[in-house]
Order: sequence, then structure tokens, then C-alpha cells
Amino acid sequence: MTTISDFQLRCLLDDDAGGGDLTTDALGIGGLTGRIEFFARQPMTVCCTEEAARMFELAGAQAERLCASGASAPAGTPLLRATGDAASLHRAWKATQVLVEWASGIATATSAIVAAAGETPVACTRKNAPGTKALSIKAVRAGGAIVHRLGLSETLLVFAEHRMFLDETPGQTTVRLKRRQPEKKVVVEVGSVAEARLWAEAGADVLQLEKFSPEQIAESRAAMADFRVVLAAAGGVNAGNAAAYVQAGADLLVTSAPYSAPPRDVQVTFSRLP
Repeated sequence: MTTISDFQLRCLLDDDAGGGDLTTDALGIGGLTGRIEFFARQPMTVCCTEEAARMFELAGAQAERLCASGASAPAGTPLLRATGDAASLHRAWKATQVLVEWASGIATATSAIVAAAGETPVACTRKNAPGTKALSIKAVRAGGAIVHRLGLSETLLVFAEHRMFLDETPGQTTVRLKRRQPEKKVVVEVGSVAEARLWAEAGADVLQLEKFSPEQIAESRAAMADFRVVLAAAGGVNAGNAAAYVQAGADLLVTSAPYSAPPRDVQVTFSRLP
């Protein structure tokens, strides 16, 4: 499972304690020794316990990850523990708790869609909150999804907003793209069954069916019976309707839903050590 760089983790720590820990310093307790432990307060697909443990280490504590990213954790499952001076523990406490709760929320929501989709792949988009791409991608992968596209540089995805600038037929467009980028599949987003048929006839490899209902997916599947084209249902796909899209004939589910999932709750306990 991918981990996040120390530079990024230090930035997360500094965002919360860039000016120091006023309360711990004022109380004069920073040199005392303690232990902090994280537990799943509710069932969750765990994510970013590796990063949380490393953040405690960067703060000066010794940390042990007890549950890996991608694991399904029932309520009460120990996730990690760290031991060190109170200054180190308090510095990393809230930043790590929030990270694990937020990332596990995305991973848990993703795993629910993946479970509903069965054998059909689920791909998450790049519509993550700005500045969170590496962590968001880790979270959706922890939930069992694949990545739809990391950014503009890796895939060909032709939108209507591209096509308005073209003065050529769909067939000419696909031929030109395949000639210029022979290793890439031509993916085209379409907004109707008729448009889907048009681009299938033009030689598109994948049709991204934007905001189609399951009934429209089924109609598209029937209309594409003579073509070897992947049908990707996109727009509004979630755990509640994923099975319906699969039953209708979608080959791939594309979703942004996990990125707006609520965080999962992590219980934190402190202990003072001799």
C-alpha cells in the first residue's frame, strides 16, 4: 500500500502545531512519559494508520501500527499505539486522529460501493478535495477501488467541451487520436444513447455514460451489442444504486461519491507511564 512522504506528513503536523503546543508548554508536562492508543469506535475500512504512526515518529515518539490500511475493522479494533513524552504525543494526537478518521471514511464508503458492484470494477475520479490527492487515492485503493484517472496527463478522455472545438467527424477524431497516441484507449463521454451509438460506430474504446439511469445503461448495452466497447456508468453512482447499474450492463462504475463520505470515528485513549 502506498505511503505518503515525510515532507507531506511534516506539513500536516506543522499545520496543527506550527507555532508549538501552547497548552502543553504552559502546563510544563511535556517531559513526562505516556502512551496513546487509537481504536475503531465503529466498523470501518481502515486507512492511513501507516502515516499516523510515522507522524508520531516524526514528532519524537515510538509508534506501532496495529491495523493496516485496507483492513476491515469491527468496532473496538486497536489501530495503533505510540509511546513517548507528552509533548510528542500531544503534538501528533489530533492531526493523526483526524487523518485516520477522514481517510477511513473515504475507504469505508468506497468498500461499500465495491461490495455492491460485485465483480464489476469501481473506479474513483480525481474529484478529491484540493491538496489531498495522494491521501485520497490511497483511501479509495484501500477500499478496493481502482483510479479512474490521476490527472490530465495519463489518459485520453474526450468531453463535449473538447468536441465543440473540432471540425471533423467522430470517426476522424478517433483515427487521429489512435494514430497520435497508439498506446492509449480512446475514452469518450456521452450524454445520450444516440450519442453513445455514434461514438461506438466511430471506434471509441470506452464510452463514459454521464448521468445515465440504469434503464439508459441497459438501452445502451443493447444498442452496442455489435461493438467491442466498454460501457462506464458515471455520475451519481453510489452504494445504493451500484448493483442496479451492474445488472443493467455497465462494465465499469465511475464514482466520486466516496470523497464526500463522513469520517469514521476513532477513539483515542491516553495513559501516563512511570
